[in-house]
Amino acid sequence: MRLVSLLPSATEIVYALGLGDDLVGVTFECEVPAAYRAGVTVVVGGRDTRGMRPGEIDAYVKGQLAAGTDLYTLHAGALAGLDPDLILTQDLCRVCALPAGRVADAVEHLGCRADVLSLDPYTLDDVLGTILEVGAAARVPDRAEALVDGLRARLAAVSAAVAGRPRRRVAVVEWIDPPFGAGHWIPDLVRAAGGGPVAASPGARSTATTWAALRAARPEVVLVTPCGFDLDGAAAQAAEVAGHFPDAQVWAVDADGLIVRAGPRLVDGAEAVAAILHPDAVPAPPTDRIRRVA
Repeated sequence: MRLVSLLPSATEIVYALGLGDDLVGVTFECEVPAAYRAGVTVVVGGRDTRGMRPGEIDAYVKGQLAAGTDLYTLHAGALAGLDPDLILTQDLCRVCALPAGRVADAVEHLGCRADVLSLDPYTLDDVLGTILEVGAAARVPDRAEALVDGLRARLAAVSAAVAGRPRRRVAVVEWIDPPFGAGHWIPDLVRAAGGGPVAASPGARSTATTWAALRAARPEVVLVTPCGFDLDGAAAQAAEVAGHFPDAQVWAVDADGLIVRAGPRLVDGAEAVAAILHPDAVPAPPTDRIRRVA
């Protein structure tokens, strides 16, 4: 089966299912292991925002959306030439990837025979469900079930390790300019790690807020997890955030690797957050994943 992934989290699911050899097309943001790079084509491009500050990125995104312009460009010719059987996309967030409707229209226009599967999870359990969906659509349901069983077992182990411990109040800042509180599956992840999410929107889209509103939620721990940034980028932003929360611990988290991408690594995220909240109960994560900001 020939697979095309139009969002990074779906690409991670494909590799976790052992389908790397079937993946023929990805986006410019997808992480492709070196062993597979020669076999995949970039079919979606977009603006490289490295070097831009969060406020500049926010202004760019708002300007594009206000103009009715997509943030991503589908290379239609490249897609048609790959002759895919299955295309993985989403409708969850226009900032994250092309919407499924645009992809389906392009497939029809190009005369491709591919099926288009939209992955739109809002909760942590939904994310695990998308793995099963991809496995079924890619004809490896047994692999998907085994993967999800393993992920659930790890979540259960974290839950058992932190059971009965005080649940510290946790605010997750998904963006800093303007500040966004946590939405979608992130509050579930905090609960799974033994924390109590505050200033959050469980199972709903994250929304812009204010620093005053975040402080009013009285967080004991603040996790800075800006979408699109690794640990160093998050740490630089967390240093700016720390001044807003003099009475809380402030931590930078590798957002793309642990928190914001709806794939198997969210369980790594739950384990890492548990290590922040309950360091004597669970193993410490690698030092390149989380960092406390003084």
